[in-house]
Amino acid sequence: MNPVVMHTVARLMAPVLLLVSLVLAVRGHDIPGGGFVGGLMAATAFALLMVAFGRTAARKQLRVHPTRLAAAGLLVALFSGVPSMMEGRPFLSGIWARLPVPGTDGLKVGTPQLFDLGIYLVVLGTAMCFILGMARGEDTTAPEMGG
Repeated sequence: MNPVVMHTVARLMAPVLLLVSLVLAVRGHDIPGGGFVGGLMAATAFALLMVAFGRTAARKQLRVHPTRLAAAGLLVALFSGVPSMMEGRPFLSGIWARLPVPGTDGLKVGTPQLFDLGIYLVVLGTAMCFILGMARGEDTTAPEMGG
């Protein structure tokens, strides 16, 4: 494939893939999707950047070390179980509330969404550790992403 085409496709598709990953993660508690699928989709976006621009450019776009992402996600997922325990319910029981939003019956938010966010970060971080680890040493002629 022509490198110019690959670079253009990667620049256009990576943000779209990240947006789709967020939609999957946010909607996952009601319909198929969730943090796991969303995290994999986000990792796909960064893998596309890595194929087009090299390991260093993809790692730079990630901005946070993948192991830190995974660790933060694990903490978020574990923390999502604390509110239910504080109410005397089993760990990770879902607690839901409605935030008032003008013109609607409210925005439904709950601890399962927080759990999904944690899983999203764990999967993204773990997948990126794997993907970047597999590509180690293969970044000798990668162009800069900005150019």
